[in-house]
Amino acid sequence: MKKIKIYMMLIGMLVFWSCNRYLEKKSDAKLIVPESITDLQGMLDDAATMNLMRTPSYGESAADDFFLLPATLNGFNQTLRDVYLWRAVDYRFGNDWSDAYLPIYNTNLCLELLLKIPRDESNAKQWDNIKGSALFFRSYYFYCLTTTFGLAYNPATSDNDPGIVLRLSSDFNVKSQRATVKKCLDRITSDTEEALLLLPGIGDNTMRPSKAAAYALLSRVKLYMGDYNAAYMYADQCLKIKSSLMDYNSDPDILGLDLNVPFKKFNKETIFYAELNFGFSIHSTSRGKIDTLLYSSYSNDDLRKKAFFRANGQYQQFKGSYASSTGTFFSGFATDEIYLNRAEAAAALGNIEGALADLNALRKKRWKNAASYIPLTAVDKSEALAKVREERRKELLMRNIRWADIKRFNREGAGITLKRIYNGVVYTLDPNSRFYALPLPTDIVEQGLQQN
Repeated sequence: MKKIKIYMMLIGMLVFWSCNRYLEKKSDAKLIVPESITDLQGMLDDAATMNLMRTPSYGESAADDFFLLPATLNGFNQTLRDVYLWRAVDYRFGNDWSDAYLPIYNTNLCLELLLKIPRDESNAKQWDNIKGSALFFRSYYFYCLTTTFGLAYNPATSDNDPGIVLRLSSDFNVKSQRATVKKCLDRITSDTEEALLLLPGIGDNTMRPSKAAAYALLSRVKLYMGDYNAAYMYADQCLKIKSSLMDYNSDPDILGLDLNVPFKKFNKETIFYAELNFGFSIHSTSRGKIDTLLYSSYSNDDLRKKAFFRANGQYQQFKGSYASSTGTFFSGFATDEIYLNRAEAAAALGNIEGALADLNALRKKRWKNAASYIPLTAVDKSEALAKVREERRKELLMRNIRWADIKRFNREGAGITLKRIYNGVVYTLDPNSRFYALPLPTDIVEQGLQQN
């Protein structure tokens, strides 16, 4: 493990592999190279590199579940005010880009080193798990970066719309180029489907990828693309492996709904554990106030109103992270999302009964008195879809999901216009604005990548 720790320090210094001006500063990675199956598993088990505070959060800062008070904005520097008001910003290392490409680099090196270890009967299970895990991790971060820095998937234009850099090698000398949105999503899909064949149904712990996690990722990807048949199928397969939901009335994973940290970490709904990075942090619990219309949409019998929020002055702030922390946001996969994925896909496909069954199964676990819960109903596909999407927003706050949801809803014609006010001026982000592909870091653009 000492060798692995030294090695991880080296790759930490090499995170800017896409920037040529950093190449001359890098150490020779051949000095200390993991060699065994155990070494490679140790690389992927390094949670600080692979799971913790690595998920991009710029989209969360740009989304509409929170607002900032004038006093907070006045205390910001110009960059943070520009982030809040959807203006182009000059920002550099560290950021969403560098935070996510470090685990991507790690997976690429792991996959390359794995090819040097023959797969045989004695190591087949470990060998497969390592390859599947590396493919999953890389796909997860590719997806997060694509939905942050690429335009919404549009089948008519995605083969030309710029996405992200698909780094598939640890070689620093390979020039970085942006792939199209379609190529990004195709690669994410194919690699995750390959991972499905290699991973165990449930991992040894939720920091490790699993078959359930791969199904969850594919369900999220296909929902983003509007492929409802595939989104339903993958969500269904995931829930066949893991389907547990916490009962907010009595579950042992509930520490106390009135507490500032209401949920246990790694609770029974967690499929794969990851966390948002701090990023610009303008949406942090100490700064961001929950949208008042969103908060008022929760029934008084809905226990999420206690579990997710606490008063901060005359407004509410979020406290319902599955990271079991007041300042860290969960960004992995949990069964509540997968129920909602399956419900939305079912509704979009016209399976109203199936959509409402999943929707009510989830809501009933969040209700003050399950015996008195009145199930939601819908008369047609449109009403069912609207109710699922409303519930999705109320359930999945601060998980790096809302920004991608707005993009795909607007692609389908929802016409969501975001609004923020500062010094009496109303700032808007129109549906399908090109700003939904958020600005790349300046130092990355200076190395030759096209800016959004």
